[in-house]
Amino acid sequence: MTRDKADLFEEDIRSLPAAPENAAPPEDLEDLALGDDYALNPAYVDMVIDAADRGDAERLRELVAALRSEDVADLMGFLTADYREEIIPCLDSETLAEVLSELDDNLREEVLDTVHPTALAKALEELDSDDAADVVDDLEGEKRAQVLAAMDETDRAAVEASLAYDDETAGRLMQREVLAAPQFWTVGQTIDHVRSAGDELPELFFDIYIVDPAYRPIGAAPISQLLRAKRATTLAEIMEPVTEITVDMDQEEVAYIFDKYHLISAPVIDAGGRLVGQITVDDIVGVIQEESEEDILALAGVSDAGRDAGVWDVARSRLPWLVVNTLTAALAASVIGAFQAEIGKLLTLAILMPVVASLGGNAGTQTLAVAVRALASRELNASNTVRIVLREMTVGLVNGGVLAAIMGVATYIFFRDPMLCLTIALALVINLFVASLAGILVPLALDRLERDPAVSSSVFVTFVTDFTGFLSFLGLAALILL
Repeated sequence: MTRDKADLFEEDIRSLPAAPENAAPPEDLEDLALGDDYALNPAYVDMVIDAADRGDAERLRELVAALRSEDVADLMGFLTADYREEIIPCLDSETLAEVLSELDDNLREEVLDTVHPTALAKALEELDSDDAADVVDDLEGEKRAQVLAAMDETDRAAVEASLAYDDETAGRLMQREVLAAPQFWTVGQTIDHVRSAGDELPELFFDIYIVDPAYRPIGAAPISQLLRAKRATTLAEIMEPVTEITVDMDQEEVAYIFDKYHLISAPVIDAGGRLVGQITVDDIVGVIQEESEEDILALAGVSDAGRDAGVWDVARSRLPWLVVNTLTAALAASVIGAFQAEIGKLLTLAILMPVVASLGGNAGTQTLAVAVRALASRELNASNTVRIVLREMTVGLVNGGVLAAIMGVATYIFFRDPMLCLTIALALVINLFVASLAGILVPLALDRLERDPAVSSSVFVTFVTDFTGFLSFLGLAALILL
């Protein structure tokens, strides 16, 4: 801004009418709603509940209107079903659509049951085809038919086309709205087309895909590059290579490609190589978060029952692997039964035995977490498997040696028995070595068998470390001490 323009700008600002001296500052509901960490303040949630309890629809609408759609979706998770029903009428079609696309799956199904099919159809028309299809997929048969029938014909066709693809594939993830142009178009022609197309364009796009006469993508012109180029420049002169995504590609594979090549968007092609849609980075962020949450929960042997889940739902989601764990724990405990006589002769074995198993379990879990992450991020494959396995074996021996020295000294301080120190030291070296080996080999074996390593690895690794810990310590005690 030049000096003259800056002076004129300041004069315009000074000419604005001043606020009355005694005027009360307006209530900034957005500041009240969110904390410094952008999480909803509990006090704000209480304000919403209080307005609902009082039946103050105007105040409730004011409180909800101060929030962005993402925050409204977050608010829904803190409310009971009755309060959520009172929030829905406060939302216009556009906001309702955005809230539905942001809600957790279990909450969304419940909210969808309370929205009239016609209102829901109107809201879905505000969304991109991928988000609309995601919402429609949660509808039951009869209501789905009613909603689709009430939608605009073009929007309905786009949603039905998306639903035709398998879940968690690029076809389901993509939005069908895409901006494409032939390579002989000039920058000026393209910009004029973008300005004139208006609502027909995708709501969010980063690239203009350059296509051949068969509508196959041959390149892309980033918007940033387009705006820098002269109007007479052809798209062929500024286009860049593209990374194509096939419609049947798994969404986890798509996320890996976006991460590896630092993509903001990518064209999606059908079996014939024709452009059928695009995937943008905002969709991939959701996929990465979803896949990460699944892996974290799977490592613990649980599933996400949701914030509103009942006791039985939560218990049922956690029980199966606990049953399996009970069986493996019984097998590990059978080792203790085989050494009852030795434990009866030297009670200190019962005191120290859990230490060996516990340290081995922790070491195995550490290796397992690293291995599952490496497999998920493609950092561990056939080309480096042997080197990684040897590294983990060595780490197990080193950590076992260090812990053996520490526990050996501690055992001598408490029990004054050098042979007992030797026994627990050797058992720790053995168990940590086996734990590190199991932590890397179990997920590798499951991956080779085309099973998700995150789902069941922890149960098997825990069994191996418990079994080995008890067997090595009690077996060595029988040979050395008794």
